[in-house]
Amino acid sequence: MNQKIFEQIRNENIEFVDLMYADLFGGWHHVTVPAERFDEGLCQKGVGVDGSSVLGFRKVKAGDMVLVPDTQAHFKHPFAEHPTLCVLGDLVDVGAKEGFSRDARYVARKAERYLGRMRKGERSLWLPELEFYLFDSLEVSGRPGHSGYKILSREAGALDGEPRVPEHENLKRGYHSASPEDRFEDIRSEMCSVLAPVGIPVKYHHHECGPAGQLEIELNFMPMVKTGDGVALAKWIIRNVADRRGLVATFMPKPLYGEAGSGLHFHQYLVKNGVSVFYDPKGAACLSKVGLWYVGGLIEHGRALSAFASPSTNSYKRLVPGFEAPVRLAYSVGNRTAAIRVPGYAIGPENTRIEYRPPDATCNAYLVTAAMLLAGLDGIKRKLDPGKPLSEDLFRLSQRQLGDIPALPESLGEALYSLEKDSGFLLESGVFTEDLLESWINLKRAEDREVSQRPHPREFELYAGM
Repeated sequence: MNQKIFEQIRNENIEFVDLMYADLFGGWHHVTVPAERFDEGLCQKGVGVDGSSVLGFRKVKAGDMVLVPDTQAHFKHPFAEHPTLCVLGDLVDVGAKEGFSRDARYVARKAERYLGRMRKGERSLWLPELEFYLFDSLEVSGRPGHSGYKILSREAGALDGEPRVPEHENLKRGYHSASPEDRFEDIRSEMCSVLAPVGIPVKYHHHECGPAGQLEIELNFMPMVKTGDGVALAKWIIRNVADRRGLVATFMPKPLYGEAGSGLHFHQYLVKNGVSVFYDPKGAACLSKVGLWYVGGLIEHGRALSAFASPSTNSYKRLVPGFEAPVRLAYSVGNRTAAIRVPGYAIGPENTRIEYRPPDATCNAYLVTAAMLLAGLDGIKRKLDPGKPLSEDLFRLSQRQLGDIPALPESLGEALYSLEKDSGFLLESGVFTEDLLESWINLKRAEDREVSQRPHPREFELYAGM
């Protein structure tokens, strides 16, 4: 137990302790206790949680759970009016000695342990790229007889209360744009200034391709559990800062038709004694055999990974040809149309890595990093050869050439079906459980049905007059 946390509470006159945990989909929940109640006894016994009231956790007949504070993971609440210390927690069943199978943070911790057993002395490092849109307003209606949405983005050149969305040929106009076109430089800096005291490292921030307010904050390399914490907390901080500025931040993969979508790319590699295990200057794309086998595992299991990496119906409106989002499971050096990119600027012994590009921020970062690691480790174990790196633009290949390259799923339902058919690499290590996969698939399939059964505004434009 970290005793320094109690010193901080005393020295900084903390009034409340906010115990935070994430549900199965990665959304935050919290319970707040007065600081005087937060002692070693509470840290050992935990705080009761009704798991049946949390999405994807427990049924009413077996809902009692305990939230155990992780005294190593805490920070000063950046938004609370009263001095408050936030402490992340782990969930366990009442009377259990180990973590809860559907607690995604526990899944990521198990994945790290599995890597330690399988490959002695190695650990994984992850760098997430968070892309999102900032809108002036977002109105949503989903009632029978009245359904639709309205987005206002003055950065896009709003006219009469409507966003003027650029035409297709101007898609990249927003990339690295400067003021006055970039209205949000100071807001991104404010977001980063809040991330730093929370312990989330930032590499840089910039305006992204979409000129209707698409932004990126790129975090820096972290271990897996810390990465899961960092992504979830960064989303929470970004949304709170935007809200306090009277704006709306959304991590939807494709909020605007015809505009650039928002992804959550994960740079990743295995490291031992400060050297990338993926590095070999004589290997294909400067990747070692281990690195190539890891890529082979991601390609082999890429369709199943989509159920965690791209877990919303909206995800598959981003993963379409013509944009920088990938649609095929291939790897390349610097080619952003492939699912896996080997950054051409990072091919040294200390930083050779790969970037997995299909994920978006509707994912649970704990689960998707664990799943990617297990896919890569399966590739290493089975020595899966990914072949030669792709050099051509995927969108310029013929249908015959494309036929040799496996495609990502085109819908959430297709991704869930792929996970059902290919889940052994997740289960054999004990990191994922049948219980977790069944719950995930059932909940996501219900989402898919709910969206597919509702009339869409475009359907009225196409069919109402027929």
